[in-house]
Amino acid sequence: MPRLATVALAAGAALLLRRAVRSRMRSAPLWPLPALETPVSGYGRGATVPRRVLVTGRAVPAEGVVELRLEGERLPAWEPGAHIDLVLPSGEVRQYSLCGDPARPDVYRIATRLIGEEHGGRGGSREVHEQLHEGVEVEIRGPRNRFPLTAAPSYVFVAGGIGVTPVLPMVRAAEAAGADWRLVYCGRSRASMPYLADLVRLGGDRVTVVAQDESGHPDLGFLASVPAETAVYCCGPEGLMAAVTAAMPEGRAPRLERFSGPAPAGGTAFEVELRRSGRTVAVPADRSVLAAVREEVPGLMYSCTQGFCGTCVQTVLEGEVDHRDELLTEAERADSMLICVSRCAGRKLVLDL
Repeated sequence: MPRLATVALAAGAALLLRRAVRSRMRSAPLWPLPALETPVSGYGRGATVPRRVLVTGRAVPAEGVVELRLEGERLPAWEPGAHIDLVLPSGEVRQYSLCGDPARPDVYRIATRLIGEEHGGRGGSREVHEQLHEGVEVEIRGPRNRFPLTAAPSYVFVAGGIGVTPVLPMVRAAEAAGADWRLVYCGRSRASMPYLADLVRLGGDRVTVVAQDESGHPDLGFLASVPAETAVYCCGPEGLMAAVTAAMPEGRAPRLERFSGPAPAGGTAFEVELRRSGRTVAVPADRSVLAAVREEVPGLMYSCTQGFCGTCVQTVLEGEVDHRDELLTEAERADSMLICVSRCAGRKLVLDL
């Protein structure tokens, strides 16, 4: 995959700065942040500056799950819910939630479950499991946070399988702050659920374990009566998040963190004018803007192709966008789009390319 270009880095830094300023105006995070650096909550055009880190530890917290300990110099501080971009040996980039201790800025911990292609895997988890061992140096970008934990008197956390990784530091933060909290932790079996023993030890009967091979699916009916001041967080498979959303009181929504992009939706053909290049590209109904534009601009940067990482974000000069990403704020959508997933809501878009 192409390296970061100077122009993209400059644009990314500008957008990150705007996002960071806005984030400081929101409600204060619950976690007491380290004093080394201010965590950045936003995304940007392209990625943040790459950093080299060393794999200094490897563990197996559950069947099919590998945890990596990553160490480097002056790693940025982070808040519960944050993730990093991990550049794999192949050059592909994957996003992994940080599941360690935010008070240890010199050490990052991530965990990933091995997912085969037959279950929708794209090869990233296999690279982690097979190629990243102690002593291997890798590149990361971030951390960034689209799933921040904000101050609340009480919390309900719902995690499914490897979706516990961003929830783990949240639960620890809630406990440290003396907040009331409850966790519903779901998985195929107890053996497949990472950090289960740690969470039960921390929360006791506040942790409801739902192992599918023992008790089927979780009963989420209690969410219908969750008080307004209780913040509800969920990370896990799409089915679990849909169930949590459906169980919430009318007019309320949980805070969600997804593993993968939204399911592809239908669309129509349209044109994209590349204003600076002076070219117009036809985008068929069954192709993404990214795929079509890269035929004219081969060096265009991209990464996740699922509307998560922000690498392919472009400025929209004209036209109405059908936004399908999980990343940009409403303000940013006024003049930007992620061309890997979003489309034109009309007949033509004009991009600053």
